[in-house]
Amino acid sequence: MIRTTILMLAAAVVAAAEGPRMAAQLQEGDGAVSVTIDGQPFTRLVYRGQAKPVLYPIIGPGGVAMTRHWPMAEAAAGEEKDHPHHKSLWFTHGDVNGVDFWAEKKEAGTIMVKGKPGTAVRSDGAAVVVTSEEWLAPGGKRICSSQTTVACGVEAGARFIDYAITIVATDGPVKFGDTKEGTMGLRSHPALNLKGSVARGKCVNSEGETGGAIWGRAAKWVDYSGEVEGKVLGIACFDHPGNLRHPTTWHARDYGLIAANPFGLSDFQKKPKGAGDHVIPAGEKLTLSYRWLFHEGDAVAADIAGRWQKWAGGKP
Repeated sequence: MIRTTILMLAAAVVAAAEGPRMAAQLQEGDGAVSVTIDGQPFTRLVYRGQAKPVLYPIIGPGGVAMTRHWPMAEAAAGEEKDHPHHKSLWFTHGDVNGVDFWAEKKEAGTIMVKGKPGTAVRSDGAAVVVTSEEWLAPGGKRICSSQTTVACGVEAGARFIDYAITIVATDGPVKFGDTKEGTMGLRSHPALNLKGSVARGKCVNSEGETGGAIWGRAAKWVDYSGEVEGKVLGIACFDHPGNLRHPTTWHARDYGLIAANPFGLSDFQKKPKGAGDHVIPAGEKLTLSYRWLFHEGDAVAADIAGRWQKWAGGKP
């Protein structure tokens, strides 16, 4: 393990000479891991003190914060104080063996990181953070476990966060239930919203659908863009072709929630209740992988369709 880490770090030095230098530093006292680009903040994985792991803040091109500050910090101008469980960037679901992990309330579940996160730098220069989690029902009973790998990097002027989670049915079968309240989520900067006092955003998906029409639709990716602090910036989320029910359905709202959710088929597609259920048999696993891309320009200028295809391994 030590030799492997040394080799990875040595490769990263070479990669850094050709591009931005990424680093991930454990801040155990703060319960966080900070990721930097050329010594400047990019994001922090907050793994203590929250009901689930949260990535906050996320600093995009030009040093602009890309996600809502509240409730992780004081609200910025134009931020609405709604949905307090929408914390920057996170992964949860509203029905896991009947327990709500999406909302944050007394009767909700919690996702707790076990031990210390692991950190490394890949040979391509990306900073990697690995955590192991337990999904706990109210009262502390474990429902399942998971391992999450977050890789952060820079590609062709854009910044990315690759988020891959493997859910393991360690304690018997695990059912991810049919509900729109999930799953891989982000709450955007208010200027990227479609409504609100400072909203200047627009959105589009891989099928060419725009605006509110993208809610509940199946798509390979969605993109929100708009003018933020005098710059046209955007956020795209890519669904991996190996994911369950790809292309996924989207819980994507005009107020800035962007969430990939392959489970809520009764809400999204008006199918019979339970049509979106997915059971992981005891001892088996489910892996879901996403890329969040923080870019300049809108979806066309940033070639989001081409970037998704490249990331997906040339899939059509």
